[in-house]
Amino acid sequence: MNGTGENATQHPEGAPGRALTTAGVPAVGPWVDPLLEDLVAFRRDVHANPELSFHEHRTTDKIVAALAGVGLVPQRLEGTGAWVDVGEGPVALALRADIDALPVVEETGLEYASTTAGVCHACGHDIHTTVALGVALTLKKMHDAGKLASRVRVIFQPAEERMPGGALAVIRQGILDDVPRVLALHCDPRIDAGTIGTRIGAITSAADTIKLELTGRGGHTSRPHLTEDLVFALSKVAVDVPAVLNRRVDVRSGVSVVWGQISGGSAPNAIPSAGYLAGTMRCLDAEVWEAAGDMLDEVVQQVAQPFGVDVKLEHLRGVPPVMNASAETELIESAARAEIGAHAIVLTPQSMGGEDFAWMTQKVPGSMLRLGTRTPGGETYDLHRGDYTPDERAIGVGVRVMAAAAVRAALEAATGRLAE
Repeated sequence: MNGTGENATQHPEGAPGRALTTAGVPAVGPWVDPLLEDLVAFRRDVHANPELSFHEHRTTDKIVAALAGVGLVPQRLEGTGAWVDVGEGPVALALRADIDALPVVEETGLEYASTTAGVCHACGHDIHTTVALGVALTLKKMHDAGKLASRVRVIFQPAEERMPGGALAVIRQGILDDVPRVLALHCDPRIDAGTIGTRIGAITSAADTIKLELTGRGGHTSRPHLTEDLVFALSKVAVDVPAVLNRRVDVRSGVSVVWGQISGGSAPNAIPSAGYLAGTMRCLDAEVWEAAGDMLDEVVQQVAQPFGVDVKLEHLRGVPPVMNASAETELIESAARAEIGAHAIVLTPQSMGGEDFAWMTQKVPGSMLRLGTRTPGGETYDLHRGDYTPDERAIGVGVRVMAAAAVRAALEAATGRLAE
């Protein structure tokens, strides 16, 4: 399990025909490579035309057109998003990609940079979408050649960036009802293109949104004793709530409250009557996440009580951790060993980020891999930054690994034996 080889630094997209397989499992590289030029063009078009959660209409249309263009029969989800089955027989596996962008200003300066003001693909979902399309196109060719033993479902999910996430809509519409296992990937700018990261167990964290409004009597800064001194109270809540919560739960659970917004007042000599805080609560452990959520309101009230302010807490439950099952993680790793080599599989740490793929792995066994997008020797760009620039050679790696995993799952479903 979980290889620890060093990052691959040459030919990260893989060479045609290079992969060696066993037990009659066909290599997918020769089927993928002819698609790469068109897939890069598709990704650049999606990148230039990003759409926010549940507004991915153009993106959905483009996906559906590309799938229908090769004779597949895609189905639209309610609103936005789509899914398609490739092959025949029972569903052996589902592959999921998220298709939405972020309300972030792009700063890359690329010729195919976002043309939508204030919106860009700063989390790599354009790569995810393109990889999933590439997998569907690859599997269609392999099925037509008699090399896909069972049916595979590819899901293009909307609204991952809006908690609690569009995955719940996919599940509600029954798209996973006949699916025995599910895989996904996520771009990782910390590791090189040509490399994937895997992990058994929790690979992401639980994540909630917290919004607080404090109100009280305002007044002159020369007489704070006649007010609730709201800015001081707001500051204490911002500092003390994370500290107190950390003392109330097991430190090994990794509970983290971090504020992203704070506001109050408009003049240096006037104490305001209202102030606001907003941030996130993240947790490495699902059970402690439940307990910490129940505890949050109590801690907020206790911290604010000495100042006499009124507190309104809006706690939006987000997502649990993504739990990678061992069998599905080994499926990914066996595919990666055959297609890109064991040296290119690294053990990835658990992330504090949230990911709504967690809802899918609560319904059926699944696993998410990390797809390296850093240019070897190049700069490391963080996710959710306007200058995030993934190495496009990661597309070929993602398609090869995910398509190879699908072929193996289909063979296992049809024959009842594992594909090495």
